[in-house]
Amino acid sequence: MRFLLLALLILLSACSTKTYEHTKSKVITIKTPKLKFSDLGYIKNTDEDISVELFTAGKMVQNIKIYYLICVNEGCMSKTAFNEEYLNASYPKDILENIILGKHIYNRRNFIKTHDGFEQYIKNDDVNIKYRVTENEIYFKDRRNSIMFKIRDVE
Repeated sequence: MRFLLLALLILLSACSTKTYEHTKSKVITIKTPKLKFSDLGYIKNTDEDISVELFTAGKMVQNIKIYYLICVNEGCMSKTAFNEEYLNASYPKDILENIILGKHIYNRRNFIKTHDGFEQYIKNDDVNIKYRVTENEIYFKDRRNSIMFKIRDVE
């Protein structure tokens, strides 16, 4: 009987709705060789995971969930595999979540504090990145790999 009760509790808790601590509507632009989007989106997060819901004309067209894996409409994969397929294999595994949350990248390399955020410029054989975070906008552009993220507040 205990086993049956425990199994039932686990089953029901797995189907429960996720409650996110933070939900923000943003204008999101993503340009990668495999993913192109520019419209309204929602960024939801807890300490453990992130959900990015992308909408066009009021209809969800892509849902990106980030926890120890990254899940997109096509399926789930490791962060490293996601970078290889959607971004660039040389990127650090946590780069996508750091960009979405406006955190520093590449272990704060070339970190410059500004009056309302920070900037980073990273250039090597694999990347040519300009990354800027302000109160109202997150901007990431890798010229070498034709990748751009722009996340700004809805006005």
